[in-house]
Amino acid sequence: MKRTIQTIIVAMFVVMITGTFAFAAAATSGGNSFPYFHLGCLIMGGLTIISLKHRYPKIYLTEAVGSFAMYAVLVALFTAPVIEMVKGMVS
Repeated sequence: MKRTIQTIIVAMFVVMITGTFAFAAAATSGGNSFPYFHLGCLIMGGLTIISLKHRYPKIYLTEAVGSFAMYAVLVALFTAPVIEMVKGMVS
């Protein structure tokens, strides 16, 4: 029972972070340049972490949530608005 509850918590976190990413990407980018590839990578990474958490019960809840949070930050760094901001800061 504990394993199932922890897997559900990780799944809820993945859905919330992915939804937040999609909303932020839609708000910052134009309607024609939505990063569908980045969103797909985020969804696939989330599904992978959820399945790993379910399969291996020795993975702590905080490890699964933290690894997905770091993965989401990494994916967000390579979207167009962030790259443009970094270009503006460097030059």
